[in-house]
Amino acid sequence: MELTGPGAVPALAAAYEVIRRPLGRILPRLSEVLAGPVPHLAAAELSTHCAHSPFKTHGDPEITGRLGTADLAPLLASGTPGRPWQGVLSVAGAERPVLAVTSDATPRGAVLLLVRETGATPADASAVTLAQALWDVVTSHFDRMATEALPGALARSRTAAGTRARVIAELGETYSAVLTGLLGVLRSRTLDDAAARATATDLAVSALVELRADAERDQAIAEEPAGQAFARLADSLRPLVRYSPVRLELGAPDTARTLAADVAHTARATVRAVLLKVLEQEAVSRVHVGWQLTDGELRATVRDDGPGTLTERALSPGLLRERLDVLNGRLDVDAVPGWGSTVTAAIPLSAAQDPAPDPLTALGERELQVLARLALGHRNRAIAEELHISQSTVKFHVANILTKLGVGSRGEAAALFHTAA
Repeated sequence: MELTGPGAVPALAAAYEVIRRPLGRILPRLSEVLAGPVPHLAAAELSTHCAHSPFKTHGDPEITGRLGTADLAPLLASGTPGRPWQGVLSVAGAERPVLAVTSDATPRGAVLLLVRETGATPADASAVTLAQALWDVVTSHFDRMATEALPGALARSRTAAGTRARVIAELGETYSAVLTGLLGVLRSRTLDDAAARATATDLAVSALVELRADAERDQAIAEEPAGQAFARLADSLRPLVRYSPVRLELGAPDTARTLAADVAHTARATVRAVLLKVLEQEAVSRVHVGWQLTDGELRATVRDDGPGTLTERALSPGLLRERLDVLNGRLDVDAVPGWGSTVTAAIPLSAAQDPAPDPLTALGERELQVLARLALGHRNRAIAEELHISQSTVKFHVANILTKLGVGSRGEAAALFHTAA
């Protein structure tokens, strides 16, 4: 987002004021800077660069206390970077005007939500431009910090990042499924207005309950029975075809075995994503969804009797494969023109091995800073000048680093650093 003219210097100064704050204070400072051009009651962000706390809020506790990842995930999925959206959303139990700003400066994107006072008029173009520019600067700053993070910090966040990505992905797919079900109700010619409203309300209430449960579910719960996991999937699929001519056939796994939570979670999200694409085809009258467990993997299959022209490109393979890659899974598409398509996701049942413990996690923050410069070949004097400490302090940190890493020289310590990086 380009800023020129008289407002450019104040905007740059504002950006500097925001990004110079510690990570935990960036959102509050950004909210303060935008309070003038875009008055708001609360601000929330969903920034996928951050493994441990991608969702943050600031402002009125009556609002922020009732906001969650599930509220921002659809905005991140549907937002267009560079094109802020203003409208009305149901937030914290009330219809409120909002400004949603999306940026693609980080690999998976980030969204900023400003919740405004009821009755507030839309922000003008210059204010919206400023909000987009500041959010792009902030997310670029996030991306640089994540890219250049010291190996110890990266090691501590690796597992959390994968879990967060999977949770956000499933929440997004759940929203898509619910919206498709609601559209099916509204388009149905077999329901009168009263019945349609009642059915749509039931779907929405059930969906909200499920979404809140998903958002709050402890991902540390390791396993669930395969039959129970498939039943949850079936419950989320039926509304998609309830008022359509498509007949849904379900093939539950015939086993009492349990599945790792991540395996079941990924299989459900993948099947829902595939089914949504399958239903977009013309001339589909029957779809079969089944799970089969072998000794080594779960095979989740979606088979239709459509035109047989479904392709991997149509399935948005980047998103699906990224989800499956976390568990070393794979996706296969077998389409025969005139006979239909079969999409199979194969997910290994064995849990992925945790990475070997990172030896750098034993080091403190200052020791990591010293080691990073030592690994670049800097001598003690240069390190002392860069970190604004004495050379004797540098020598003290180097001695501690060698002891904690169990190595006998600066060169060995540097080699460990580069290996971890």
